[in-house]
Amino acid sequence: MSQLHIVEKAIKGNEEAFEELVKAESAKLYKTAFLYVRNKEDALDVLQDTVCKAFISIESLRQPEYFRTWLTKILIRTAYELLKKKKKTVLMESAFLEKKAAVYQESELDLTFAISALNQNYQTVIILFYYHDLSIRSIAETMNKPEGTIKTYLRRAKAELKQVLEGGELYGQKMV
Repeated sequence: MSQLHIVEKAIKGNEEAFEELVKAESAKLYKTAFLYVRNKEDALDVLQDTVCKAFISIESLRQPEYFRTWLTKILIRTAYELLKKKKKTVLMESAFLEKKAAVYQESELDLTFAISALNQNYQTVIILFYYHDLSIRSIAETMNKPEGTIKTYLRRAKAELKQVLEGGELYGQKMV
């Protein structure tokens, strides 16, 4: 059975079809969520919330061929919602310092940490292009931006990643 047919069944309310679609995408979605939130528990929360939101609103999907893009959009928004909530949480000074020390010890400026240091648009473009293998056109549709803007974001994001990974600096700040 083609994926398009399964998506159409899911839109009509078939729970098994929806479950099959989610299972097929779950590994990629988890990796994407992890790239945004950088820890297992939060990535699983984002994934769970994404699946719930998608299940509730599957009938609103107008073009079944864009199921992956639609689901990825929901995941990205959900990840950013979680990150906003976490930013609003005020950490005590010692807890803040412990958290920063743990981040630096775990990642020592690896690629995941470097990607997470990028601004949201650059981060999203890198993840969708390299981890989801989406085309510039698909990324433009996902982000509701012109293709030229996506190309610019991608070029600038790669330049910033190169700078971070080679020199350990981003926005004039030492990362290690």
